[in-house]
Amino acid sequence: MQDTLYTIATEAPGAVNEAESWTFSWPNFWDKVIEYGTSLAIALAVLIIGMMIVKRVSKMVSKLLKKKDYDASLQGFLVSMVSITLRILVILTALSQLGIEMTSFVALIGAAGLAIGMAFSGTLGNFAGGIMILIFRPYKVDDYIVAQGEEGVVVDIQIFNTILLTLDQKKVILPNGAVANGTITNVTHQKTRRVDFTVGIAYGDSYDDAKAVLQKFVDEDDKIIKDGNNFIGLVELADSSVNITVRVWCTLEDYWDVYFKMNERIYKEFDQAGLNIPFPQMDVHVHNSTS
Repeated sequence: MQDTLYTIATEAPGAVNEAESWTFSWPNFWDKVIEYGTSLAIALAVLIIGMMIVKRVSKMVSKLLKKKDYDASLQGFLVSMVSITLRILVILTALSQLGIEMTSFVALIGAAGLAIGMAFSGTLGNFAGGIMILIFRPYKVDDYIVAQGEEGVVVDIQIFNTILLTLDQKKVILPNGAVANGTITNVTHQKTRRVDFTVGIAYGDSYDDAKAVLQKFVDEDDKIIKDGNNFIGLVELADSSVNITVRVWCTLEDYWDVYFKMNERIYKEFDQAGLNIPFPQMDVHVHNSTS
């Protein structure tokens, strides 16, 4: 086929007897069609294959999180975040195959992200804290914790907040950023707890008798674990009393039962054993002076 040439003469603005020529060539036209068609095919292939890979990776991440027994809310969030991030990368890669410059686009996204981050710095801090809590799990739902001056049972761990329910049924909402950066005491982390008592007897009372009575209380309480780790000993010679410490172990569920029952027995039965529970006293001496 012979090349067919077309020349179009146009009058240039502001010029006289000047013309511009534009030449159309069929071979050049088909070369361009093949070039852009190839780029479009590659972009579509990248898009389709990339989306298939993203789907497989998302499933793998989901299975891994389930195997590690992460929180359900964290599983859904992480899978969605991984999926969205990879999809954006695939789309950008496909667009780059079409010759679209991505540098300015990426810079625009970065600037917008920086502005949004500065505007929501506190919210993003809580978001990051929520992610850290859900990943490292210093506590979980149904744990009893002490954090930020509040304590209660964890009823929900959200991305931005942790919800506590106090013993008197108050709902406390803690921001995750402050919780993650502060001290957390997980009271129910272990299956057993130690119950500590300090019992005072009067000076002159028999320490051996007091220790024997306390040992009897420990032996007779079925909720106290008898494993040899319980301890009774004289801890302090105070101003008004001889203080004896009692340390016993029980399960989490029995902690308060053991605590209250031991205090009740001490108050009721120490007097029957001839032991006195002292209280602070002050002797005042009055001296009469004569002029």
